[in-house]
Formats: sequence, structure tokens, C-alpha cells
Amino acid sequence: MIIRLGQGSEAAKNQVIGMRGKRDEAMGRVSPKGDQQCSRALPPLLKQIEFYFNTLPRSSDAYFFIHDLKAGIIVLSENWVADFGMPGRVVNDMDAVWMPRLHPDDRAKFSKAWQEAMEQGLTDEIDIELRARDRSDRYVWLRRRSVLLRDAHGKPYFSAGIMVRLEQINRADTVTGLLNRTQFERAVKEALNEFRRTGVAGAILLLGLDNFKIVNETYNRSFGNRVLRSAADQITNILPEGVMLYKLDGDEFGVVLRGASAETAGEIFKAIQICMSRQQFIDGKMYFCTVSGGTVIYPQGGREYLALHKRAEAALDLAKRDGKNRNVVFTREQYNRWMRVLAMRDTIKTSVENSCEGFSLFYQPQVSASSQRLIGAEALLRWKNPQGAMVSPMEFVPVLEETKMILPLGKWIIEEALKTCKKWREHVPDFHISINVSYAQIKDVTFFPFVFETIDALGLPPDAVTLELTESMIVSDWTFLHQRFNEFREKGVRIAMDDFGTGYSSLAYLKKLPCDIVKLDREFVRHILENDFDRQLVEYTVTLCHRMGIEVCIEGVEETEVYNIVTKECRADYIQGYLFGRPASETDFVRQYMESEAADERA
Repeated sequence: MIIRLGQGSEAAKNQVIGMRGKRDEAMGRVSPKGDQQCSRALPPLLKQIEFYFNTLPRSSDAYFFIHDLKAGIIVLSENWVADFGMPGRVVNDMDAVWMPRLHPDDRAKFSKAWQEAMEQGLTDEIDIELRARDRSDRYVWLRRRSVLLRDAHGKPYFSAGIMVRLEQINRADTVTGLLNRTQFERAVKEALNEFRRTGVAGAILLLGLDNFKIVNETYNRSFGNRVLRSAADQITNILPEGVMLYKLDGDEFGVVLRGASAETAGEIFKAIQICMSRQQFIDGKMYFCTVSGGTVIYPQGGREYLALHKRAEAALDLAKRDGKNRNVVFTREQYNRWMRVLAMRDTIKTSVENSCEGFSLFYQPQVSASSQRLIGAEALLRWKNPQGAMVSPMEFVPVLEETKMILPLGKWIIEEALKTCKKWREHVPDFHISINVSYAQIKDVTFFPFVFETIDALGLPPDAVTLELTESMIVSDWTFLHQRFNEFREKGVRIAMDDFGTGYSSLAYLKKLPCDIVKLDREFVRHILENDFDRQLVEYTVTLCHRMGIEVCIEGVEETEVYNIVTKECRADYIQGYLFGRPASETDFVRQYMESEAADERA
């Protein structure tokens, strides 16, 4: 039943008013009755304009206020009260109520602007941007504009103004509440103008979340937005006082560091890196997003905004290509490398489309830790550009993944590696091949059937094949990969977690991960001779894996002393490292390892 005020009984009218009053009270608004009481207490000046003031907010999302300076009473629009949890529409001591809601870095700025207008008489207008904590305890950017009226003696007696969220006028990011790309550009230009006046240089730091795309794909965009907000809060808390974080495109953020050197920017990035280099949870959902950085120093790196931003983006892109979770400082050499990478895209696409021309597989031996017997190899992709020069995988693999060329090339890798494995099992009957796969391949619906069609066509046993995926990918998308890995393992293909330890994951998750082999990253053994902690950590990890039925391969073994420790003390299952062989072409691998293996068996 709908009851219209003025058409029903007085009791019904009062009932509706009472219900509305309870609703408004719950939202932080005063009740109509309270409004009436406050209205009766207003000074005559405010009473005269109250009707117009109450009507104005109905046509706008902005916040309004009128202020009788002599009486010390301010009246706020209802949406201001509701959105910021104010005690009521009529406030007697606005400073005591509003100042604690302002961001600590903006309180002095607001006080200064007020003093310049009220006490010093320098202006009749206040126009200031600041942050205030809303009802949900989130800081939002606001623009506050007001005008003062003065009496015949020049003393202010009345003020009225408006306040808008910058996100509503496209100046703040709607997801994080941070100032947006436009404001970042303005801040960079102001910093450059300051340099021209004072000679004080500085740095521009761009930050990008690693594996953020995986988070969006694993959960949804809404969850991804919460990750962005969480990252924004964490980074903001680390930045020095007075330094602002800006939200740029996608998963990128920007920082303007006036007066900072490359070393200072590096120290700030390091603090952010440490904070973000761990698993995180939102509502019980796990995600893992490290951070990469690109730094450019001005004026060395440029004297205009567009040049600085482009070069900072180039440095950030290189940081992600070089393995993520790192900061790259722009140099001319780095920029030239970036330009080569961009030019590489078309060349790689042409190479893949021309029957993977220029690509080849190298193989690094894997041996039994106890006997040093050859038991398998890891297939490693190599690429020679049309000019005949070998290109680092750190440069071309990210291009393959960006362009999705990794999908057709990945199938070529599977075919070539399995054919080679088939041939080599004639020399070493239990020989197995390890193949690196990307997240894009695992997500591809055609990948799973293709692997087993190839295995069946060659007559290989499925357990001769091991698929390797880096730990960071597993941690980022654990639920999906858990399901997909089980599908491979049920059909006999083994799964290896590569580069274990680089993602800072908890060893406890090994119990839930459906993997057969853990490959400990070379960082674990680099200092194992002089660092007892590293030795104990390797020993503990191996023991834990064995208890859960998981085998362990140690990478990066280059010295006999290290080999003795990881085998005799730590009891690893397999070894892969330069001590037993570097990656070699198929022909060289046969000559160096297969023929010697066959000779050893004959002897």
C-alpha cells in the first residue's frame, strides 16, 4: 500500500515521517523532527536562505554548505552528512568534527587556506583539493570551493560553498580513490617547472602489479578491483610523507619524487617490493601479485612530460620482461633494448608463421643425485633472429606470450621435444623429457588433448613427460591449476613446480599442490657452502617433500662441494646444473651424453 502525504490521515503521515526518520538516522542523517528543531535554532540569516539551500542539492551530487561566521553555525547538505558520517546537518564546531576526517597530509594545507582568507584577508575565495575519510573509512579526493562575504569593516560574516568528488569530474580514479593519470601528468609538469626555477632534480617511478591479469581471470573484475585498492593502500602507507600515489592505466601506479636520486627511488621501491612479495588474502581468497618498477631521473631522462612518461614505461616493461618483481632505471642502453624488443614482435610472428623458422630446442641434462646417471633433460627454447644472432629468452619469451604466439609455438615445442625423447629412449630406456609450459598454454582448451594425442602417436609412456610451470603462476591461480594438473596426472604425465622458492610461497601449500617434482631454484644453493641457514633450508624442504611423496630436483649445481652437500646431507633426488652439463643442441647432447652413457653401459 502506498500512502501519499497530504492524502491520508494525520496518523499515517506521522507514521511515514517516523519511518523515514529511523532510516535517515541509520544513515547518519538527522530525522525530520530533528531538522525542524535545528531549523528553529538557526540564526535569522540562515533561516532566510534555508529553503533555497535545501532545494539546491536535489539537482546535484555535489555537497553544499552555508556558514554563519558570526554565529559559528554551519549547515550541511544531507548527502554530506550521510556520505561522511557527520553528526547532523547543523554543526556548531565544524573544525572539531571535520578536521579529524581530513587526511593528515592535507590538514595543514586546509588550515593555511582558511587563515589566508579569514585572518589575513588575502582572498575572498577558497579553492582547494584535499582528501577526506568517508563513511566506509576510505579516503576520497575532494575539491572544496567557497566564497566569503564581508561587512563594511572588511570582516567576514558569511560563507557558502560546494564540494565535489574528483572522481565525478574525471580527476580521481573511481576504483582506488587515488588521483588519476591526468593529475599525474599535472604533477610531473609542476615538478619540471620547479626544476626550471630551482634546479632541483627528481625521479618518476612507475609501478605495475605482476600477474594481475591472472587474478582477474581466476576470480573476477570485482575481486581485481579490491586487489587494486589493497595495493594502493599498502603502497601509500610506505611512501614518504607528502609523496602522493597516482592511479594510471590498468594495474599501474605513478609516483613523483621531487629532489630524489636514483638511489632514493631504489630504496623506496625496495620497501614496496618487500611489502608486496608475499601471498595475500581477501575474504579467504589467495592471490600473489609482486610489483615491478620503472624509474626515470629528470632532467637526464627528459625535460618534458611525454618523454619522461614514455621512458619510465619502457623501464617498467623491461622490468617485467626481465623476470618481474624488480626495478629498472632508465638509461639510453635500456631504452635501445626496449625498442629492439618492440621491433621484435613482427619478426617473431613471421618466424612462427614460417614453420617456427629460427627456433630450436637445447637440452640440459638431469642426473640421478645418488648415481650421477643420466635420467632425462629439460628442453629449453632458443631463437636466432633473421640476422643470425641468438636472442636471450628473457627478451623473446615475453613477446611470445604477449602476442599469443606461444600457443602455436608451444605445440611445436611439444612435438619436437617428444620426438627427441622417443629417439633417446633407445639409448636410455627410462629417459624422460621436461618441458616448460606457460599459463596461456594451460588455459588453452586445445592444449590438453594435443599433448596426449602427440604422446599416443609417438607411442611414448605418459610418465616420460614432465610439464614444468613456475611457482609464481601456481600461487596466482591455485584453484584452476590444481584441477588442470590433476587431469594431466590422472593420465600419467608428471607435473613439476619450477623455480620453487622464488615466489615466497608457504611450504605448507605443497601438501595441497598436485605436483610430482619440486625444482628448487638455484638461489637456494648459490651460497650453501658458506651459509648454514641455506643448507638447513634445503634439507628441510627436501625432507618435507619426501614425506608428501614429492621428488626434488636441485637446479644450479656447479661445484662438486655443492653436489656433495645436496646429495649426502640434503638427499635430493635429481641434479641439474653446469657441473653435469650446459644446455646443448640435439646433436651435441647426443655426442656429449648419449654416446658416453652407451659406452659406460658397454663397459
